Amino acid sequence: MVAAVGFRFFPTEEELVSFYLRNQVDGMRGDMHHVIPVLNIYDVEPWDLPKLAGELCRRDTQQWFYFTPEAQGERPNRTTASGYWKAAGSPGYVYSSDDRVIGMKKTMVFYKGKAPCGRKTKWKMNEYRIIDPSASAGPKLRHEFSLCRVYVVSGNARAFDRRPVEGHNNAATTSARAAVMVEITSSSGASHSGSDRYNPAEASEEDDIWEFVKYLEQLP
Repeated sequence: MVAAVGFRFFPTEEELVSFYLRNQVDGMRGDMHHVIPVLNIYDVEPWDLPKLAGELCRRDTQQWFYFTPEAQGERPNRTTASGYWKAAGSPGYVYSSDDRVIGMKKTMVFYKGKAPCGRKTKWKMNEYRIIDPSASAGPKLRHEFSLCRVYVVSGNARAFDRRPVEGHNNAATTSARAAVMVEITSSSGASHSGSDRYNPAEASEEDDIWEFVKYLEQLP
């Protein structure tokens, strides 16, 4: 399959979660893999990822997308042969155009070397997971696949998405936040000791959860 001249894949975060990731976790639309292939990106150095992008997006010089399978019930191993991916800041929500919480987003930075003394690089990643609002026990974070957007920091402003500008403080949104936080915390089986001895690369999932608690406390 050959892309048309001038073709560029530039989806919003809402489209990434509500269409592409939704169809992937539901086992639909295998034709999407021409744009977003299935790949365990943690087996590959970030600078080698562009050549493994979907065949329709290999000429893109700004961003590359991958569906990454998740190991059920296991902490993701985000270490490569030359370094590791580390969470940057707190996880956030992805919203639909009608102000519904539809997914979660983590931003990570690649460090060369071994934790905790790695050297920060310009390679970054947004990792998206979908929230299933129809689960019998309430909204639930799906773990079959994540969708990863990999890019290089350029110093220029990027308009990767069209997020709503209003504060997200309606009752439905607040309920979804609380339900998903309970699901994440209960499924992690982790506790934070506050010790200076923990390894940031190994404990990144645990750190994310506690950073996320702080994030929730700051929301209206």
